[in-house]
Amino acid sequence: MTTVQQLLARKGSRVFSVTPEAAVLEAVRTMAEHHVGALLVMQDGQLAGIVSERDYARKVVLLGRSSRDTPVRDIMTTPVVTVAPADTVGVCMRLVTERRIRHLPVLEAGRVVGVISIGDLVKATIAEQQQQIEQLESYIRG
Repeated sequence: MTTVQQLLARKGSRVFSVTPEAAVLEAVRTMAEHHVGALLVMQDGQLAGIVSERDYARKVVLLGRSSRDTPVRDIMTTPVVTVAPADTVGVCMRLVTERRIRHLPVLEAGRVVGVISIGDLVKATIAEQQQQIEQLESYIRG
């Protein structure tokens, strides 16, 4: 089964982040600019939380709060569910399903080394299934 490390090797380990003190508007602009649905919230090089489009919709828009005046720390999700490079796609799929989340920061020795999304996991799962189908078809054909 594919590991998180293998996924990151394919997609890259670029991480987009914001500080807890940043305005929510800055976070939303950064997400839009980079076409991502979540940002890591980093404080002094450490993972402090995660902020997503869902956090914005539920904790700012629906509550009538100001995006300019609300700091990210007020809406970020913490503690953050994380995975390690050695974890498998299956482990990650269980986490995103059970926790109803879409992004998993990858930590190695306490340091952020990437982020994987539910989309990354679905693509990897489909690729694994396609490979299994091809192997079975090859076996059946002899």
